[in-house]
Amino acid sequence: MFRTALRNVLAHKARLLMTVLAVMLGVAFVSGTLVFTSTISDASQASSRKGFDNVDVVIKPSDNTQSTPGARSPLDHKLLDKAAGVPGAASATGTVSGFTAIADKSGKLIGEGFSTSGSNYFPGADGKDARYPMRDGAAPKGPHEFALDAHTADRGGYKVGDTVRISVDGPVREQKLTGIFTTDDGTVAAGGSLALFDTATAQKRFAAPGEFSEIDIKAAPGTSQTALKDAVEKILPKQGATATTGKQLVNEQAKFIATSMDGMKNALLAFAGVALFVGTFIIANTFTMLVAQRTKELALLRAVGASRRQITRSVLIEALVVGTVAAVTGLLAGIGIAAALRALVGATGAKVPDGPLVISPSTILISLLVGTVVTVLAAWLPGRRAAKIPPIAAMNSVHATATTKSLMVRNTIGALFAGAGTAAVLTATGMSYSGSTRAIMGAGVGLLLIGVLVLTPLLSRPLIALAAPVLRLFGISGILARQNAVRNPRRTAATASALMIGLMLITGMTAVAGSAQQAIDKMATASLKADYMVSMASRTPLSPDVAKKLASTDEVTASSPLRNSPARIGTTTEFLTGVNGKDFGKLTQLDFSEGALGTLSGDRAVVDDSTAKEKGWHTGSRLPVTFEDGKRGTLAIGGVYQRNQIIHGIILDNATLAPHQKHITDMQVMVKTKDGATAASKDKLVTALGKNPAITVADKKDVSGDIAKTITLMLNMLYGLLAMTVIVAVLGVINTLAMSVFERSQEIGMLRAIGLDRRGIKQMVRLESLVISLFGGVLGIGLGVFFAWATGELIKATGQLSTYETVLPWGRMGLFLALAAMVGVLAALWPARRAAKLNMLQAIKAE
Repeated sequence: MFRTALRNVLAHKARLLMTVLAVMLGVAFVSGTLVFTSTISDASQASSRKGFDNVDVVIKPSDNTQSTPGARSPLDHKLLDKAAGVPGAASATGTVSGFTAIADKSGKLIGEGFSTSGSNYFPGADGKDARYPMRDGAAPKGPHEFALDAHTADRGGYKVGDTVRISVDGPVREQKLTGIFTTDDGTVAAGGSLALFDTATAQKRFAAPGEFSEIDIKAAPGTSQTALKDAVEKILPKQGATATTGKQLVNEQAKFIATSMDGMKNALLAFAGVALFVGTFIIANTFTMLVAQRTKELALLRAVGASRRQITRSVLIEALVVGTVAAVTGLLAGIGIAAALRALVGATGAKVPDGPLVISPSTILISLLVGTVVTVLAAWLPGRRAAKIPPIAAMNSVHATATTKSLMVRNTIGALFAGAGTAAVLTATGMSYSGSTRAIMGAGVGLLLIGVLVLTPLLSRPLIALAAPVLRLFGISGILARQNAVRNPRRTAATASALMIGLMLITGMTAVAGSAQQAIDKMATASLKADYMVSMASRTPLSPDVAKKLASTDEVTASSPLRNSPARIGTTTEFLTGVNGKDFGKLTQLDFSEGALGTLSGDRAVVDDSTAKEKGWHTGSRLPVTFEDGKRGTLAIGGVYQRNQIIHGIILDNATLAPHQKHITDMQVMVKTKDGATAASKDKLVTALGKNPAITVADKKDVSGDIAKTITLMLNMLYGLLAMTVIVAVLGVINTLAMSVFERSQEIGMLRAIGLDRRGIKQMVRLESLVISLFGGVLGIGLGVFFAWATGELIKATGQLSTYETVLPWGRMGLFLALAAMVGVLAALWPARRAAKLNMLQAIKAE
């Protein structure tokens, strides 16, 4: 039986090619994803480890120090001196860091967001900082000097002695470049920038005079990291600081890098998973047709003594061989994809750390297992079905049709699954939001999808029948195409299901994304009267000088900075939001369920409904508060407003909050201008701020777009997934039509003999392909619309997007249907040409 199985594989090489391609695509994406993410992760970890070469123990503030009102960082010069004198310590370095934007000579930001950082140059006894060896020039001294990493200096075209425009917290500063240094910093290696100031200047800009972000200690020869850590812990204050070994930090960093790669890995693996899932229909379809064509052969094997188990095993051996070939090919293709992805990322301008391609044994094993297991599982049902055919019945029939009983059982099971799934989804949409609601919704979606997949053969007849009036316009070719499409409902269903799944996902997500975007736009329009929101590009705190500059600009009629400050209310720490109480009402339009906004001044505050409900607060409630500086006071709740993605929390007047803040910084500034949100108004604001590359001036559309950025990213990824699905679906339709042409060779020869020309044969095959593809497209879009509605009800139940309403993207749905039609047209090109080229006499004689 093993030799028979191998002979069958070799005898049907062309017919199995599409199956090999479908499996290979899925495996290639699995192996490519694993190799690519492992390569980037390992290279990033290696680069990160270099940054800890001279660090054996690190002292950092404890997690609660920054959020505890009145708390001061214990990492000062006194602790630094103690750390340097610890037994076993060779040296101690105080580090302070934060965001620093570097402009190129045209005024554009070098680097992106959080990757543009600044720190301090901390010279040792020899006057040099071993972490940052100077390539050119000297270390910075004084508030108007700085040094820059070599990579950024080269990108910006800067040399020692140049004056460079930089920004730390908003205002543009012109600094003299005194030195260019080299570094192993992983952020710089990934394309970021690093600026260095003298310690006093860095402390003033990033923390507070005399304070450090961390203290790095190097062990003396012969002292272990653990022993040094034990010694360091003896000098630490009882609260506010922790000591960690360099090895622990390396491990934590490695874990962080691996975790940060999980999102990309999971997204790419999702593509591969859907491709493989869609590929299972092609595999099952291929083996079903191969088994049907070999019915007499299998019956003869049964007649001469082969058991049912041996027949099934022979089919599975064929699948194993095909799966192994596809898996090995996919693994090799995946390695190529990984190399291409790394080159592509580098070509976009992002700097990828150097390192070899990482092909781990687990990647090889997973790729091979995925390819073989998926293929064997998909072929199991056709193999089992082949073994159940009685030998005598099989010898009398070339094609064993499904019995009435089996079709009835299938339809009953499909109806039960679909009904249960629909009921579960409808139940979930009527429940209040919770973890169980999500679980019920997920289970319902899964059951409904399975039910529809099982019922697809039953649905094919009535849905394809709807196309009959149009097909009649093509004459006999159209009539034959419709009859061929419904001749084998199972095959038609399996072929259409591949496209159905892809279009279901993309239609549903497009509708949800479009609806969410519209809801966010409504929210921004409804809650904001401000024309612009001004903030740092990195989302780091903004200097209060920016708000003062904007307020003094003639174009601005009202403005308010938004400030955050931790405070203890009762037993928990809450963040207070400070605003310009006089102008806040001119810049926002909040819906109040209790009280009103009024004028924010003194101890009066307003709070969002979610926080008020959680804490049990109401209008008139008086809250005892411990402010950031440790002083106590009372806030009176004057109103409860409806929370949204833009404005939420406890809001009070900045005049009340500012006296209690250690360092006054703004998160963003709301601005209303004379002429509204126009290009001219925006240009005036940008000019007033010194054309600062570190600051963004965003209108309402920009604000809503920024909030919806994650949705847009997900949607773009899903469009990539659709492309993958379409490729596999095309292979499936080609496979089905090619085998259908082979099976109907005699029939096609007869049609040619009685007068149907080659053009008519081609048209018949094309129309059949078009009908099958549109059938899958209609089912997919219909399911996508249903799931989009159900997801929308779930989103509304969360209360996060109160303005959410399901909006169907009619234009894109029409485009998706046109795409399904194009799949049908393209997939039919080769099978139609092959059918038309058949010799009619040889075809009539074929069995």
